[in-house]
Amino acid sequence: MDSNKGLYPIKFTPILKDKIWGGDKLESILGKKIAPLPNAGESWEISGVEGDISTVANGFLAGNNLQELIEIYMGELVGDKVYEKFGTEFPLLIKFIDANDDLSIQVHPDDELSKERHNAFGKTEMWYVVQADKDSTLISGFAKEVTKEEYVSAVEENTVMDMLNTETVTAGDVFFMPAGRVHAIGRGLLVAEIQQTSDVTYRIYDFNRKDAQGNGRELHTELAVDAIDFTKEDNYRTEYNAENNASTEVVSCEYFTTNVMNFDQKIEKNFNKLDSFVIYMCLEGAYTITWEEGTLEIGLGESILVPASLENFTLTPKGSTKLLEVYLKDSEK
Repeated sequence: MDSNKGLYPIKFTPILKDKIWGGDKLESILGKKIAPLPNAGESWEISGVEGDISTVANGFLAGNNLQELIEIYMGELVGDKVYEKFGTEFPLLIKFIDANDDLSIQVHPDDELSKERHNAFGKTEMWYVVQADKDSTLISGFAKEVTKEEYVSAVEENTVMDMLNTETVTAGDVFFMPAGRVHAIGRGLLVAEIQQTSDVTYRIYDFNRKDAQGNGRELHTELAVDAIDFTKEDNYRTEYNAENNASTEVVSCEYFTTNVMNFDQKIEKNFNKLDSFVIYMCLEGAYTITWEEGTLEIGLGESILVPASLENFTLTPKGSTKLLEVYLKDSEK
């Protein structure tokens, strides 16, 4: 690895995950090659999760993994404040999820509980619905005020579904899932997910499904109770109005900021004051990124990481294009 050569926008080889609930939309809609997996449920686009660290697919860094890049380039790659806080651990996990069946209902602990129990970060996340079959739904939070005791009773009596909030969703819908919020992706949804780097999940309900041996999946009822936020929200959907040819902020929290970009003309980007890497996920169309030393074409379904040191660049769409733009606005909050 030649650390004297200039950094550039980086593509990674997707890490495809075979899931019993997966389908074929990662290929049919996003153009990914999913063979030989029978059910590709997830494509991990950019990952620093131990055992699943993304490998560079383009340029002179090809073959090196994300952790090796951070070790060499440090703040140049991720931003000085980000490196100060996270060291060589990449702070986000970027995924596409294809739910050909309902996923189990889950909750994730926050930073404090995760640190105490698992020596890990918590898991706050968000979903952007890329495509939705007719009448597809997801679960987010509670439909009514619930006490811890009422929840435990409902789990024991197998009536927990009665207290959860179900939303019918369409393409473009956004849901923010802070750690502690009960949630599940429903069948028929193709989702872009941005989350903290964490694989700590508590499964609280799995629709009484049995595997081929007749066994139900393990539930984490006791662990989940202390992690759940029982607050009922008035609106679980994230409302936004996407401007054309601009970045529209849809979610901003201490862990990440995500913008939607709908554009059909060239956009100049200046991130001189950001001090963070920037990730682009291409949801529709295709585009070219141009920086001082080169250009790179990015197609539908591809994700790139723009190093923090590349503060100025241009995005040129091929026709109408839609991206998610993700970065850490202030990692010191």
